[in-house]
Amino acid sequence: MIDPTAIIHETAIVDNGAIIGPETKVWHWVHICSNSSIGSKCSFGQNVYVGNDVRIGNNVKVQNNVSIYDTVELEDDVFCGPSMVFTNVINPRSAIVRKHEYKKTLVKKGASIGANATIICGNTIGEYAFIAAGAVITKDVPPFALMAGVPAKQIGWMDKNGHRVTDDAEIKKLNEAFL
Repeated sequence: MIDPTAIIHETAIVDNGAIIGPETKVWHWVHICSNSSIGSKCSFGQNVYVGNDVRIGNNVKVQNNVSIYDTVELEDDVFCGPSMVFTNVINPRSAIVRKHEYKKTLVKKGASIGANATIICGNTIGEYAFIAAGAVITKDVPPFALMAGVPAKQIGWMDKNGHRVTDDAEIKKLNEAFL
């Protein structure tokens, strides 16, 4: 079901059974598969793929060339930078079918994932976390964490507005909010 206020570009493919919420924009050469669910006021840039078993909240921004594979869930207000990558199998092989081994990835409310970052499946990215461009996430990420590197390591803290936090009292307040 596609809400009548959604904007779907003529080159986009939206399979029957996909749910697209109000005021969502689907741009050039996007493919949204049949069992996916997308909330309101989302935006999908050029050449985005959304798999069958994908759940996307409201106000999610997905930049160009991002594939959101089966078993990925993006909560409200998530940002996915250009060409960032989700995976869904730990040990892929061309000749071995492992669809029954897909691992769920959860990106919680307000998190941002930078351009060309890779999110290894089976991990959770906490609320308002910030994944730097090019980082490779191999484990769960705490809320408000600033992650960078390969493999990614926590290098600091971010606030809800995407600003780095260095004040100890502010960091303590961020952590207490999720204990």
